[in-house]
Amino acid sequence: MEPAVPATAEARREGAVATTESRTSRSEGLDGYFRITERGSTTRNEILAGVVTWLTMAYILFVNPAILGFVGIPDLEPLGLPFNQVLTVTALVAGVLTIAMGLWANYPFALAAGLGLNAFVAFTLVVGQGLTYPQAMGVIVLEGLIIAVLVMTGFREAVMNAIPMALKKAIGIGIGLFIAFIGLVSAGLVVHPEAGEPILRITGDLTTLRMLTFVVGLALTAALVARRTRGALLIGILVTTVFGIILNYIWGDKALWETPGVGLVPSDVVEMPDFGLVGQFSFDFFGAVGMATAIALVLSVMLSDFFDTMGTVVGLGDQAGFLDEEGRLPGVRKVLLVDSLAAAAGGAASASSNTTYIESASGIAEGGRTGLVAVVVGVLFLLSMFLSPLAAAIPPEATAPVLVVVGYFMMQHVRDIDWIDASVGIPALLTIILMPFTFSITNGVAAGFLSYTVIALLRGRWRDVHPLMYAVSAVFVWYFAGGYLV
Repeated sequence: MEPAVPATAEARREGAVATTESRTSRSEGLDGYFRITERGSTTRNEILAGVVTWLTMAYILFVNPAILGFVGIPDLEPLGLPFNQVLTVTALVAGVLTIAMGLWANYPFALAAGLGLNAFVAFTLVVGQGLTYPQAMGVIVLEGLIIAVLVMTGFREAVMNAIPMALKKAIGIGIGLFIAFIGLVSAGLVVHPEAGEPILRITGDLTTLRMLTFVVGLALTAALVARRTRGALLIGILVTTVFGIILNYIWGDKALWETPGVGLVPSDVVEMPDFGLVGQFSFDFFGAVGMATAIALVLSVMLSDFFDTMGTVVGLGDQAGFLDEEGRLPGVRKVLLVDSLAAAAGGAASASSNTTYIESASGIAEGGRTGLVAVVVGVLFLLSMFLSPLAAAIPPEATAPVLVVVGYFMMQHVRDIDWIDASVGIPALLTIILMPFTFSITNGVAAGFLSYTVIALLRGRWRDVHPLMYAVSAVFVWYFAGGYLV
């Protein structure tokens, strides 16, 4: 009989080989490409986080067509773009560019048509300036290409690196409040500001079934997060959606939501996309409005696009723990280049400028840490071109609680700011409060930059301010003085 020791040693060798092969196989697969384990996540978690991010962003599939189509505005509807065509290109550009973000930059950042920017296109460029939609989209294509050049020359990254750490923290906190505010507006609890109205106004009727849907969803999601339940945000969205649909059928007589399909079991699952708007852009807007006005319009969109993305990327990177000791995001140039090309691609497809979404924070809060999250979001957007009736069934009151909870997660960084130092605390305060109160990331960033620079100058500490901060602050003076607030 052969001794047992050699057999055991052989078995150990075989086991070691099998383990090594298994590790090698994993390293060559998704885990290796996206560095999932290295960033402390799992494939399952990344997929789950991608689904959550998409669910909190899916509203853009219907909001963007409504804005670009002037839905509900009888005098302007004839000027608008067809709803189904805009939905198709909205999903197409968001899907392709978000996948590019995941595969190339390897960050859990998703992109889609930017809110505010699409309104600028519709109401400022088309209605205000009298441009045709192809001409207005030409403005977007040009500004996206210019920003892409600024990225490739390193200028955009240099501006990001020039921001003091305290302001970077404040940007993330302000975005958190902005996200929570968007959630409250989506739920109908807070009214979006109109001309002559205060920015924060509680709705008159808090006893509706739709408000009940939001309250139940918020209580459920908050409880799941407090219990540290895996998939808490996704569970919250799905359960709240089902709850809302039940209310709609039993007590709402299928009429709780005015938007077609919301809160209803979809009768159709598949709808064929219409790509008729792809490539419908033109650069002849210079002749339509004149050279000076055209340049001012391009610069206005550039400022909003430039600093919205910068603030969003800094805030998301801070939330996920990606920033180094100096507050820099490794590989940020790839992120910024994809974002810049997304702006141009959005214009080229008539979907309006696409940008990195602050709702990406919901997937990060769910534990997403790699580009696989973005790939999942992108694939779901592409599927949305065919499965839009399913996405349409999700009530805004089901995703609103998640946005409020994500705001809580991002607010936790408030402890990292030195509030005793007024030269830091006051600019941080202005950055934080102006984002939600003016419904603009750019306005908050601008106020923080200007106040930080002015305070340093008046204290005689001009050497402490990076030269690029002076240059950008000067641009923001023009931004506010010229009235180009997006």
